[in-house]
Amino acid sequence: MDAVSSSPAPLHFVIFPWLGFGHLLPYLELAERLALRGHRVSFVSTPGNIARLPTLRPAAAPRVDLVALPLPRVQGLPDNAESTNSVPHDKFKLLFKAFDGLAAPFAEFLGASCADEGKRPDWVIVDCFHYWAAAAAVDNKVPCAMLLASAAFVAAGRERQSSRAKPAAAEEPPAVAAPRYELEQKKQYFIKDGASSMSIAERFYLTRERCTVTAMRSSLEWEPEFLPLVSPLVGKPVVPFGLLPPSHDGGRGANANGDHAAVRWLDAQPPSSVLYVALGSEVPLRVEQVHELALGLELAGTRFLWALRNPGGVPDADILPAGLQERTSGRGLVTTGWVPQTRVLAHGAVGGFLTHCGWNSLIEGLLYGRPLVMLPIFGDQGPNARLMEGKKVGLQFSNSITRHVMGLFGLMLEK
Repeated sequence: MDAVSSSPAPLHFVIFPWLGFGHLLPYLELAERLALRGHRVSFVSTPGNIARLPTLRPAAAPRVDLVALPLPRVQGLPDNAESTNSVPHDKFKLLFKAFDGLAAPFAEFLGASCADEGKRPDWVIVDCFHYWAAAAAVDNKVPCAMLLASAAFVAAGRERQSSRAKPAAAEEPPAVAAPRYELEQKKQYFIKDGASSMSIAERFYLTRERCTVTAMRSSLEWEPEFLPLVSPLVGKPVVPFGLLPPSHDGGRGANANGDHAAVRWLDAQPPSSVLYVALGSEVPLRVEQVHELALGLELAGTRFLWALRNPGGVPDADILPAGLQERTSGRGLVTTGWVPQTRVLAHGAVGGFLTHCGWNSLIEGLLYGRPLVMLPIFGDQGPNARLMEGKKVGLQFSNSITRHVMGLFGLMLEK
């Protein structure tokens, strides 16, 4: 990022994230930071996602152009569903199919931009699923960066990682080997889905082949043991962008959404007394896991605020164990709607964060100094959790939830 800011003339970046708000928001943060340094940005997504983005910071807004490409209609995909937040997990393959329908509109947009010398992009920055966007960049002779999150996740693909990775300091042990359930989950990356006829692995490899560099939401200071491994593993130069934590101002910052019901509930709680529970929106827990976690929170006796997503296909009345909300009334709040996470984590009543270990959530938890209770579920979350545990900023338990384990964690939090 320092190299970009020292460029003799403003650059034009085209930024195109995956259709999930865990991707859209940090990419928007990147767009704003580039704009604040004098560069121009074309931020590409779908109309519905762009409409849901927070308002751009006034100082950045004149240099950020929001480009809406209509998402093709795919039979079976819910109406007006344009992000992972509004699509059941078992229909993600249909979202990928619709997403691939953006290939031609994006190629047309990029070609038109390149035809106008005054608008020609200097860089295209995409997610790891955008193999056709990277191909359009190659066709138009525009360098392309594939943006990834944690270096620990990339390094987890290396065999016998724990015996080769050198820790950053004597008190920080190297990462332990991935548990069996995580290795089993990785097999799903290579399965072609019937809707798009592409596997996650194919998308990644094709994007990697066509990109010029790999960008990372990380830094050598944060992942000294893993970042040097990325370039030889991916076969591309690596450019660390830093962690890109959310800004304190703007719609994503700690000062926004102060009138939200969850924030008002926190206002009535004692300092550092509440465990905030949020396990992401892309891979919800099964209903039996939700019940075990709920009973564990009850057994722990701790105050909690739970941002809960319906597992899908479950009547609202059956999501939680019968009578739980009555038994925990006054010390627990469960909400199934949207929660302003950064505002919650910044609140003085929050004393801990039970998280699925998505990279955004971990960075936000660290930003506000919240101890982490970590329940990795899928994807990069296992390596992320092991990284955090190695840095002694949280404690991890496996994805086999029991109420008794959660109760023990509650006792530990009280101490």
